[in-house]
Amino acid sequence: MKDLTEEEIAKHHNYANMTAYLKKLAEEFPELCTLNSIGKSVEGRELWVLVISKNPKHHIPGKPEFKYVANMHGNEVFGREALLRLAKLLLINYGSNEYLTKLVDTTRIHIMPSMNPDGYERAREGDQMIGPGRDNANGIDLNRNFPKRKVGGAPVQVQPETLRIMEWSKSVPFVLSANLHGGTNIVNYPFDDFQHGRSRTGDHDIFVTLAYSYARAHSNMYKRGMRCAGNGGEDFSDPPKGITNGAEWYEVSGGMQDWMYLVPGCFEITIETNCAKFPWAKELPQFWNDHKFALIRYMDLIHHTIHGFILDEQTGKGIANATISVNSRGKILKSYEYGDYWRLITPGTYEVYYIDRVLKNRNFGFDF
Repeated sequence: MKDLTEEEIAKHHNYANMTAYLKKLAEEFPELCTLNSIGKSVEGRELWVLVISKNPKHHIPGKPEFKYVANMHGNEVFGREALLRLAKLLLINYGSNEYLTKLVDTTRIHIMPSMNPDGYERAREGDQMIGPGRDNANGIDLNRNFPKRKVGGAPVQVQPETLRIMEWSKSVPFVLSANLHGGTNIVNYPFDDFQHGRSRTGDHDIFVTLAYSYARAHSNMYKRGMRCAGNGGEDFSDPPKGITNGAEWYEVSGGMQDWMYLVPGCFEITIETNCAKFPWAKELPQFWNDHKFALIRYMDLIHHTIHGFILDEQTGKGIANATISVNSRGKILKSYEYGDYWRLITPGTYEVYYIDRVLKNRNFGFDF
């Protein structure tokens, strides 16, 4: 596998540099990627998304959609740099690396290096835990800004960055996602808050599998031991296998991963990538080597699904918004406009229910 040079990796990219980097990739690989903006930040910076796939410009029926989002907290920056490197890694290896070529051919990959570009511009290199730039330009923590599960409390004033993410996530049938943060070294999965004393989803086993797959592919995240003690961080926890349920770690209300699961039905985890929030540029090569295979491995998990098309028997056309339920468990999903659907699952035997005013109610057995 071709990799970037250490000189390429050991540098940070401010907004202007990041924009130029993404535009250059889009110009150099026009058949494999396209650069879009899903909207603007409070201060008018573009919220860039680089889409990578064979035929990247639009959804291909039957091809699952994946996304990575980073830099939601503007001072947590390694995820931003990792996604820039990941995009180039996928593109320069296309056609020569069989595994990565197949991944790009069979998946539509959306990469958003920075959800909070305004915050990044205020952050400072070398900040370990506390420093400016975490919030957006209105002083709002974007990972507390999504509609909450809990009833009561002050109404949320949804920020431009949050609203753009919600609109985007409803317009594309995302199957799998991850949100990259910084400040410790752990994978966190939904739910992030308690409701009626419970914090586990109906798909708890799937989230555990997703989280552990990432942690195990990382060079050391899965190992026992205090996360960041004596390493510039404040996390002294020692979670088994490097993963944790969000609320059992610490409770967050209005987080993005919970909303993704509950509303558009996308499975999302939160990856805390490293102990320092804004590491020195010279540290980036080591962090990149720690994460690159995990980032690749996690994308491939999108193909661990029950999937197919729901078609009208008379016309052969896809039926949109048909309900798909697996063993009446977890999140109930709906088919996309072409009738295509994907349901992440762990190995087992399942009954899948399809419900539509045309289909009525039909169930089928699957061994997976």
